[in-house]
Parts: sequence; C-alpha cells; structure tokens
Amino acid sequence: MNEHTLTIKDYGTRETAWCPGCGNFGILSALKQALLAAGLAPHQVLMISGIGQAAKTPQYLNTNFFNGLHGRALPVATGARLANPALSVIAESGDGCMYGEGGNHFLAAIRRNINITVLVHNNQVYGLTKGQASPTSGTGFATKAQPHGIHSSAFNPVAVAVAMKAGFVARGFSGVKEHLADIIRQAIAHEGFALVDILQPCVSFNKVNTFKWYRDRCKPLPDDYNPQDWHTAMKTAATWGDEIPVGVIFESSAPSYESHFPVCQTGGPGSGPVDSEAFGRVINSYA
Repeated sequence: MNEHTLTIKDYGTRETAWCPGCGNFGILSALKQALLAAGLAPHQVLMISGIGQAAKTPQYLNTNFFNGLHGRALPVATGARLANPALSVIAESGDGCMYGEGGNHFLAAIRRNINITVLVHNNQVYGLTKGQASPTSGTGFATKAQPHGIHSSAFNPVAVAVAMKAGFVARGFSGVKEHLADIIRQAIAHEGFALVDILQPCVSFNKVNTFKWYRDRCKPLPDDYNPQDWHTAMKTAATWGDEIPVGVIFESSAPSYESHFPVCQTGGPGSGPVDSEAFGRVINSYA
C-alpha cells in the first residue's frame, strides 16, 4: 500500500462561527499551511485551547483537540506533552485567555521551557464577550464597558517572553498568511517553549487596530537580523508604534523541560503498557 501524501485537505474544512472578515480565518489557513510544511499528519497533532472566539480553532481542524477552561490551556498542554512526547502539542487561544486569565500559566510555561507551541490570537479586545478591553488594549482604548477609555498600560507579551529568555519568541500578522505560516512552522520545529503572538484584527469590536492599521505598521525583520542576540531582541520586542517588527524575534538553545526526564526520552508515561489490575485497585480504592 502506498503511503498517503499529505495535502491541505487532510486538515479538514469546517463551517465556522466567526464574523465575516475576522482575522482568525488567516490564522487558521496559515496553521494548516504550517502543519503541512512540517509534515505532520492530523493524528500527530494535539490542539488545546481555552475559551473565546480564537479558542474555537481546534474545532475547525482534523486533529486531536481539547477545549479547556478560560485561561487554562497551558496546564493541559504541559500535561499532554509530558504524557505523550510523540505528539506535537499546540496551545492556542486569544489574548484575554492567554495573557489575562492565563497570565500566570503563561509565565510558568516560559520558565519550564516545556516543548509546546503557543499561538495567541492577539486582537487587543475580548471578541467573544462583546468587546471589553483586554490586557493588550492600548491606553485610552474605549469600549461599551469602558466608555471613557482604559487607563492601564498595554501588556507586551513579546517583551515579557524575551525578557524571560523564552525558547522561541515571534510575532506575526494574520494578514500576511505565507509569512505567518513560516513563523508557525519554525515554532513547531523548535525544541522548547515557542510563542507566536499573532496580530489579528477583530472587525466587530476593535475599530482602531484594523487590517489597514496593521498593514501600515507591520514590518518584517531584515534578513540579517540575529534572533540569538538577546539585547537586540529586547529592543525589537519593545518596538511598538509607527513600526511593529514581525518575525522571529528571539530564539535560544536552552534544553527543554522534558529533556531532563529519562521517561520522556523513551516514549513518555503514556506509551507504556497498562496494568489493568493495578488500575482496578486504584479505582476501587475510591468506592
């Protein structure tokens, strides 16, 4: 029997519940392209998400998936990766879910350098719950819930990740799918924690950070840019305004969390035989 040749169709075509023109469509398309380029069959991928419009993405893919609680995608992704290191684990959700409710898990995952890919749909607003300001909303951003504008400064996840010397830190824009797909491919290939912060316009609730706003500002990093230079990466990560750098901003070769555990080098605890009698005793102990 001939081995099946992967195509983009293998990752499925689903009807979505997103608004027409939503930036999520570009991310979904780029993700499929990245999985194809990485040579990953659907059964080799586990998508894990939280709650929100972005978190619906796994439901529109032919892969393994788990929808978790708001802000709790990363603990599940960590457990899944340690249990079955053969899986390519991708955690994805929105900026509110990952950086707001899940902010502490975000920091912990960076510190551990667990080998997962984290895709954050950053539209600088809460898109599912009708447009409140999110952690990445700019100062002065006005919403129905904050009609006089917010006074907090915006959270810069890329700068925080670089400051903590995360394994792989990148920023992409959903409006340039080929560039974004290549960034995601590189993130999946990286051995360790990989963050891709994706600028994704919300056409319904964010009338400031529009496609045009991003297109006028997003500039790919030059070919001679060195992502191993931490000092330059910090300066690049902090750049936000008339110009927003997109690309791989920082990358390190620090060992991944699971590389410290021999069991993860031999297939992980999820790959061993099941002792049915021992399992039964554990279950019966709760009777």
